[in-house]
This record gives sequence, C-alpha cells and structure tokens, in this order.
Amino acid sequence: MKKIATLLFIVFIGTNINAQFEDENMNELVEWMTGSFSSEEQSLKDENYLNIDLHMVPIWEGIDELGQYFYVEQASAETPKEPYRQRVYYLHNVDFDIYASVVYLLPDPEKYIGAHKEKEPLVDLSPSDLTEKVGCTVFLEYDGFASYSGKTEAKKCPSTTRGASYATSEVSIMSGKILSWDQGWDKLDSQVWGASGGGYIFKRK
Repeated sequence: MKKIATLLFIVFIGTNINAQFEDENMNELVEWMTGSFSSEEQSLKDENYLNIDLHMVPIWEGIDELGQYFYVEQASAETPKEPYRQRVYYLHNVDFDIYASVVYLLPDPEKYIGAHKEKEPLVDLSPSDLTEKVGCTVFLEYDGFASYSGKTEAKKCPSTTRGASYATSEVSIMSGKILSWDQGWDKLDSQVWGASGGGYIFKRK
C-alpha cells in the first residue's frame, strides 16, 4: 500500500512540475509575441524585403483560462492605415512544449484598423464572431533554450491570392525578434507570392 501511495505521489508531483513548466513557457511565449515589431533593418540591407510593421496585442483577457487571444495587424510602414493583414490568433498548449497558434478572420476588418492602439481592442467582439482559417494553424515547439519555432501543416492552408492554391507559414519567436516566412503556392507547387530567399525578420521596436 505504501508503494502505491509513493508511486501516486511521484506521479502527482511530476504532473505538477510539467504543468508549471508549461505555464511558465506559455507566459514567456505570450510576452515575446506581445508588442510592435518592424522589418525596417532587414529592408535597408536587402531590397527584396519591404519595411513592414507588425503589431500583436493580447485581447479578451481572462476569457479563456487555457489560452490567449491576440489581435494581429500588419502593414507597410509607408501606409500604416492600410493594413494588408488583420487576424486574431488563439495561442494554447496542445502537448508538452508544443503550442498551437490558431488563425481567425475578423468580421468587417476595416472597422478595426489601428485597434492595437486601443486600451481594450475588439471589446465589441467575442470568439464566436470569428471565422477560423481551417488548416492554417501554426504549431510552435519550444527548443528548450531560446526560441519557439514551427509551421503550418503541409498543403493544408488554402489561399487564392495571386493564383495560389495553398499557403505555408514558418515562424520562429525569440525574445525581441520574430522570424516569419509566408509563401503562396499554386497547384503545381510553384511559388506565386511571398519572399523566396527566407523569412521576414521583425525586431521589437
């Protein structure tokens, strides 16, 4: 009986330790994703890359105990009021050291341009108002040291931009820096949009 009790205690302690590490990693990932980032430095070194601003802010604090929602906005630094991408990401843990960033579309996105500047962004919306981009979830894995990296599942994220059939996204998140490589591919697996020489390097402003 004592052996069983000891074994159960060890399992309990081990489970609590794993949960603690997962919570710490989740908090770290949320912190690293939050803020305003720019690819200006990269654009000055390589003309193949544009000067892009990326904003990610937590929204709906406390609405979900298992994860964190973000409002995400990307625009050329020259036209900040004309973003080419507005999304909501839902970040949550799916396995030990693996996190899913689920991508959602906004209803009437133009209404929310610049929402990252607000004290409570998207306060008039809730998760039920969003439309998931099925197949476009990015799965991030912690390397145990200094970054979370991952990508979408192969050929699962549909895209019709510039004749594309599907899109791929590869992401690495570090303290003060995010690497993001989005590409579109046609039915013959030829690239039709996105950077070809590597991802965009966004540094925290």
